[in-house]
Amino acid sequence: VQLQACGGGLVQAGGSLRLSCPYSGRASSSYAMGWFRQAPGKERDFVAATNWNGSTTYYADSVKGRFSISRDNAKNTVYMQMDSLKPEDTAVYYCAANSLWSGSYYYTTAAGYDYWGQGTQVTVSS
Repeated sequence: VQLQACGGGLVQAGGSLRLSCPYSGRASSSYAMGWFRQAPGKERDFVAATNWNGSTTYYADSVKGRFSISRDNAKNTVYMQMDSLKPEDTAVYYCAANSLWSGSYYYTTAAGYDYWGQGTQVTVSS
C-alpha cells in the first residue's frame, strides 16, 4: 500500500486547511485509515481515523469539533478537513493504513497501522 499526504501549508490561526491522502495497493480501500501528527521534539500522536467505508470515525479530544475525516473509496483518497486551526496544531501530519487490526484501540494508536506515507507540514501562525 502506498500513501502520500498532501495539502499542508502555512495558515493563520482560525483558518482552515484540507489534507488529502491518495492511497493505492491491493485491497487498500478495505483498510482503516488514520491521520497522525508529530510536532518537533514530541511523539507522533493520533488525530483522526475512519473505518473502511467511512461509517465510523474517531478523533483525538484536542481536535473534536474542529477536524473532520472522510474518505472516498471511488477515488482512493482519505481527507481531513481542519477548521479553526490553532498554533498548537502545527506539526507534520501523516496518513496511515491499518490492514491488520480492527477496533477503536487499534484505530487510535500508531502501533495499529502498518503502512505510512510521507508527511506534510502544517504551520499555524498566531
